[in-house]
Amino acid sequence: MIEQVDLTMVNWARATFALTAMYHWLFVPLTLGLSFLCAFFESIYVKTGDEQWRRLTRFWMTLFGINFAIGVATGIILEFEFGTNWSNYSWMVGDIFGAPLAIEGIAAFFLEATFFAVMFFGWNRVSKKAHLFATWMVAVGSNLSAVWILIANGWMQHPVGMKFNPDLARFEMVDFGALVFSPVAISHFVHVTSSGFLYASLFVVAVSSWYLLRKRHLLFAKRSLTVACTFGLLASLFVAYTGDEHAYHAANVQPMKLAAMEGLYDGERSAGLVAAGLLNMSKAPGDDEDSFIFQVKVPMVLSLLANREINSFVPGINDLVYGNEAENVMGVEEKMVRGKLAVAGLGDYKAAKTSGDQLAAGKALSLFDENSDYLGYGYLDYAEQAVPYVPIIFYAFRVMVGLGTFFILVFMVYLYFLYKDQLLKQPLLLKLGMFTFFLGLIAQQAGWIVTEVGRQPWAIQGLLPVTVARSNLDSGTVEVTFFMFLILFSALLIAELKIMAKQISIGPEGD
Repeated sequence: MIEQVDLTMVNWARATFALTAMYHWLFVPLTLGLSFLCAFFESIYVKTGDEQWRRLTRFWMTLFGINFAIGVATGIILEFEFGTNWSNYSWMVGDIFGAPLAIEGIAAFFLEATFFAVMFFGWNRVSKKAHLFATWMVAVGSNLSAVWILIANGWMQHPVGMKFNPDLARFEMVDFGALVFSPVAISHFVHVTSSGFLYASLFVVAVSSWYLLRKRHLLFAKRSLTVACTFGLLASLFVAYTGDEHAYHAANVQPMKLAAMEGLYDGERSAGLVAAGLLNMSKAPGDDEDSFIFQVKVPMVLSLLANREINSFVPGINDLVYGNEAENVMGVEEKMVRGKLAVAGLGDYKAAKTSGDQLAAGKALSLFDENSDYLGYGYLDYAEQAVPYVPIIFYAFRVMVGLGTFFILVFMVYLYFLYKDQLLKQPLLLKLGMFTFFLGLIAQQAGWIVTEVGRQPWAIQGLLPVTVARSNLDSGTVEVTFFMFLILFSALLIAELKIMAKQISIGPEGD
C-alpha cells in the first residue's frame, strides 16, 4: 500500500530547492564565462606586453572573484538540501548521483582552489607565463565543476548506466561510462556552459557601455567590448546550435517536456513549430477545448527538430497520457498499470524474503523485473499527474529562444560600430547594451524553468516522482527554511551588488 503524501511539504521542498537553484544560477554562468574572458584578456597581455591589458585583466578578475565567492556559498547550501529535504532521493540514488558530485569536489574544485591563489595573489610573484597558466587552470576548473554537476543533472533527465537493487531499494551504478557519456548529459553541458559564456559577455558589454556613456576609460572599454562581443557572438551562435540538439534529445527521452514546450495536445505528423501564440489557459488533457486562442506556426519544423524527419509523428500530451496505439505510443495509463505491478512485486518480494519463502520471493522478483522500467509510474495517483504545468514551460521556452536570437543581433551591431569606430556616437545602443545584461539573466532563468519544470513530476525521469523522493518532514519545518534561505540569499545578493557596483565605479585604476 502506498502511503499518503503530505503534498504541502513536497511543494515547500520544491519551492525551497527552486529558490536556492535560481539564486545560485545568478552567479554560476557569470563565473563560467568571466573565467575564460579573464584568460583571454591575460593571454593578450602576455602576447603584447601592453600594460593596459594587464590593468584590464586585473579589473575583470576582481569582479570574477567577488562573484565566485558568492556562487560557492549558494552552491554548498544547494547540495546540502539533498540530504535535508530530499533524503529518500539521496538514499535511493546516492550511489549514482553522488559519484559526479564527489568528482566535482575532489578534482574540479581542488583544481580551482590550487590555482585561484596564484591567479589573484601571484602578480609580480611568479612569471607572466606561470600566472597565465594559473588563470587558464581556474577557467578550466570552473567549467569542469559544471561538467560533473550537469552530468548528474543529465542523469536525472535520462537515467542510464544503473540497475535497481530490490534488497536495498536503491538504484546502483553499473556503467559509469554510460553516465558520463550520455548524449543528454553532453548536450546539457555544452548548452549550459555556452549560455554562461554568452551571459558573461553581456555583463562585460553592460559595464563597458556604462563607461563609454560617461566618457571614462574609453580604451579600456573598447578593448573589453571587442573581446567580449566576439566571444559572445560565437557563444550565442553555439547556444542556438546546442539548443537544437538539446530539444532533439528531449523529444526522444522526455517527449512530455517537448509537448509542453509546444503546447501540443494532439500529436501530428509533419508538425509545425509554434513561433508565437497565446495559450488557452483552461485547456486540460482529454478535453475538447482548443489549445490556443491564436498561434503562428512554421510548418513541419517541429517534426524536423524532434525526429530529423519532416514527415515524422510528434506525440502530443493526450497521446502520451492516454496512449496512441496507431502511432505505437504507450500512454501513462498503461505505464501506471505496469508500475503498480512493479511496486506490488517489490512489496511481495520483501515480505517473502522476510518470511523465508524463496519460491514466492522468486516469483515476486520476476514480476518486478518485468515491470521495473515503469516503477515510478506506480506511485502516480492519476495519469494526468504526469503532465507538467504547460503555460510556464511554453512561455519560458519562447522567452529563452526569442532573447537568444536578440543577443546575436546585439553582438553583431556592437562589433559593426566597433569596427567603424563609431560606438561612442550611439548612446541608445550603449543604453540598450546595459539593459541587455538583465535580459540575459531572464533568459538564463527561463532556460532552467524549461529544463526543471518540464521534468516534473519526476525527480528521476520515469523512475522516481518527487512525492517519493522527499524527506519525512512536516511542512512547517520546510516552510521556515524556505524563508530563512530567502532572507540569507537576498542578503548575499545585495552584498554582491553593492561590492560589484563599488568596484565598477572605482574602475580599472583600483588595482
